[in-house]
Amino acid sequence: MMSYNRWSTFALMGALTLACFTQACATKETSDVKNDVKKQAYGKMPDGAEVDLYTLTNANGMQAGIITYGGTVASLTAPDRSGKYADVVLGMDDVAGYMKATAFFGALIGRYGNRIGHAQFSLDGNIYKLPANDNGNMLHGGPAGFDKKLWSAVPGNSADGQTLELTYVSKDGEAGFPGTLTSKVIYTLTSKNELKIDYTATTDKPTVLNLTNHSYFNLAGQGEGDVLGHEVMINADRYTPVDAGLIPTGELRPVTGTPFDFTKPTAIGARIEANDEQLKFGKGYDHNWVLNKPAEGLTKAAEVTESKTGRVMEVWTTEPALQFYTGNFLDGTLKGKGKTYIRRGAFCMETQHYPDSPNKPAFPSTELKPGATYHTTTVYRFSAK
Repeated sequence: MMSYNRWSTFALMGALTLACFTQACATKETSDVKNDVKKQAYGKMPDGAEVDLYTLTNANGMQAGIITYGGTVASLTAPDRSGKYADVVLGMDDVAGYMKATAFFGALIGRYGNRIGHAQFSLDGNIYKLPANDNGNMLHGGPAGFDKKLWSAVPGNSADGQTLELTYVSKDGEAGFPGTLTSKVIYTLTSKNELKIDYTATTDKPTVLNLTNHSYFNLAGQGEGDVLGHEVMINADRYTPVDAGLIPTGELRPVTGTPFDFTKPTAIGARIEANDEQLKFGKGYDHNWVLNKPAEGLTKAAEVTESKTGRVMEVWTTEPALQFYTGNFLDGTLKGKGKTYIRRGAFCMETQHYPDSPNKPAFPSTELKPGATYHTTTVYRFSAK
């Protein structure tokens, strides 16, 4: 039997006290970390489930408001050249507005961002039929994609800044896709005025996957006129032309000598009305650019500048492509956050794999197998000049 003298007993008691104090401090720090991210009620789903709004804030005063419905970026502020912050993303006033709208404002998109032709694909000899919601094709996961789901949320902090981890489990067969898919998306608002988005996913059956975010940006401020004067640079020498249904033909076409050449900064409106078949199909820009980038790693994909405010947005991504959309289907009927959203009143830069990849064997594969982990990162970095 082991015995202690009184000094050993005092030492043990002191150690236990210190351990308890340390544990209490650790608990308090964990609690404080969670409390750094502001949480408030935002509304309810039709079944009564609560929708929450989380507000991330960095040391510079920049803020990102994210709701658990659709994992939606409902607001995002950025400074102009004088340091004045303004909300630069379009959005709705409440949960009901997001439920009714079909524009995918700020939402997480899945299971498959962009279009799948004829709303079907084959995988391992099986044909999977999907719900169509865009002229016989599937667009952004269909009429009840990830943008219409309630995501679970865990706020926190990282070395880069405040975070919000969102999780959604899509059951086998949901929207016609095979496999139970668990998706996790971490939003981080960094001290460098970046909104960083990390996507990961796993599946229990072979499936296809193409996650993205569908924020609509206007660097003059959300609802502040059209974006035709914004200057855009896209780091891409090729794009994927489409047919009349906006499904890629399979060609990777050089941008040189076309209205799709944004290798040098060019105003969105400079050539958007050019007599070009592709622009007519998209009613403007609504196409996928093939990025000039290595196979892996975070690479600068695009940069957008708004001259009146001086705001600049850079897009960095590990993805191989970027869908550039110029709000061609906005028509003034949607209103949100006190503004009316006019045609071409915003632009989107959706980092992604190519559209219709499951039906285009020559395109980079979007297949995800059991045991593998899908992981991509995109960063929207804001500054002013």
